[in-house]
Amino acid sequence: MDKKQILIVDDEEINRLILDGMFEDRDTYETIEAANGQEAITQIESNHNIVLILLDILMPVLNGFAVLEYMKEHDLLDEVPVILITSETIGDSEDKAYSYGVADVIHKPFYPHIVRKRSKNIIELYQSKQNMAIRLKEQEEMLLAKQKEINEANEFMIDALSSVVESRSAETGEHTKRIKYYTRVLLNYYLKQFPETDLTEFQVDQIVRASALHDIGKIGIPDAVLNKPGRLTDEEFELMKTHTTIGCDILKKFYRKEISEFDKYCYEICRHHHERWDGRGYPDHLAGDDIPISAQVVAVADVFDALVSPRVYKKSFSPDTAFQMILNGECGQFSENILMCLRLAKEDFFQILDELDSENVS
Repeated sequence: MDKKQILIVDDEEINRLILDGMFEDRDTYETIEAANGQEAITQIESNHNIVLILLDILMPVLNGFAVLEYMKEHDLLDEVPVILITSETIGDSEDKAYSYGVADVIHKPFYPHIVRKRSKNIIELYQSKQNMAIRLKEQEEMLLAKQKEINEANEFMIDALSSVVESRSAETGEHTKRIKYYTRVLLNYYLKQFPETDLTEFQVDQIVRASALHDIGKIGIPDAVLNKPGRLTDEEFELMKTHTTIGCDILKKFYRKEISEFDKYCYEICRHHHERWDGRGYPDHLAGDDIPISAQVVAVADVFDALVSPRVYKKSFSPDTAFQMILNGECGQFSENILMCLRLAKEDFFQILDELDSENVS
């Protein structure tokens, strides 16, 4: 194991000898020296086990403040403590030194036993701080790994539940996957086009995951209505519309005492993905920005996929035709902001369809 290094920087050799002599534990510490600021920087660049720098201010070539400036520029002052040893008694210099973040300032003539004691305490303090940072980093990585494992397990359960819904409605099994892809693409454009909304990438991930549960309420719709090959009667359509509220009732059964942001997105999307900008949607006839952005985005993704996919009651439309139908308002009114993102996402949507079609063929 490499020894810990203490860098002694002073233009006077006698001072370097005195400081070097204070660190007698050669099994633990190795001292290295520099006679000016430039040599100090070279030593810092060449050695990576430095645990303390004893630094003079007044030196030729480069002074001590130049060394501190170098360390500041390279973010080293939080990693390597510096004790400034100076003959100056001007308060401004000491204030300037502390403004850089030095650990201590000792004035010449110094007492070796005091410097040794302070050095030992400062090294131990910084080592403890670094060890704590390492432990916190390790704990953070463990928590992130555990969270990833939980998310993957949840993702599997969500997709499995969605597949059950799809199988009941005689869909291809790819509907949920496409909805997630379309939702992510639309939200990524929304992030770029409307940064003032403060939507975050983490929230995008949450909404995308939640989108898979948008039709979970169809579990409660009778097969005769869900898979009817012809046009629904008014009574049947009213029953079909209840899949939004049935889904919310199902979700509520899984809620914990504290509702997470993911739970909120699941609820919003499940209940409101059939709302329309002009208030003519269902079940609550929300209008405009009263419709949560999560539901607005999934609504467009869902309509597009419904149009380009064959159903028991209709044939599929071409992607171009589907786009025009949505933009022309033939499928209900949507936010102009979301429609702008849809226009930007056109090629992305077509690519998703091509890639999924290729996977199904292979």
